[in-house]
Amino acid sequence: MTKYIAIGNEQSADRNQATEGFTLVELLVVLAIIGLVAALVAPQVLKYLGSAKVETTKAQIKNIENAIELYYIDVGRYPTTEEGLTVLTQTPSDRSVWNGPYLKKSGVILDAWGTAYQYKSPAEDRPYEVISLGRDRKAGGQGQDADLRSE
Repeated sequence: MTKYIAIGNEQSADRNQATEGFTLVELLVVLAIIGLVAALVAPQVLKYLGSAKVETTKAQIKNIENAIELYYIDVGRYPTTEEGLTVLTQTPSDRSVWNGPYLKKSGVILDAWGTAYQYKSPAEDRPYEVISLGRDRKAGGQGQDADLRSE
């Protein structure tokens, strides 16, 4: 029968186990650093997110303007305020000159903040106007809350 003898110091094995891992203070320092970095970065990220929504809405308004112009070429008139923008996506009963749909999206067309675009025809100084009420969803405002209008 063979006997095995353990060689080594049991105290050193216990000491190695104690030094593995992180202490509570080390974890708190790391969490504080992560919190500080997040506090510095978050406002910049949110600013870019807001400006991206503004740019997206401006691009959508341009697409809607193009669709309205195509509608005008086919039908010979701009959609009325009562018809709204849905006439660009839904087939009318008199389809003789309508060659749409002029927009891929059907139903109510929403801006980047989830609000329906407003449409007026005729507008004050142009044949029509497409309006997004902006982030605050109210008329007027400044910055990202400002209304966005067709040109």
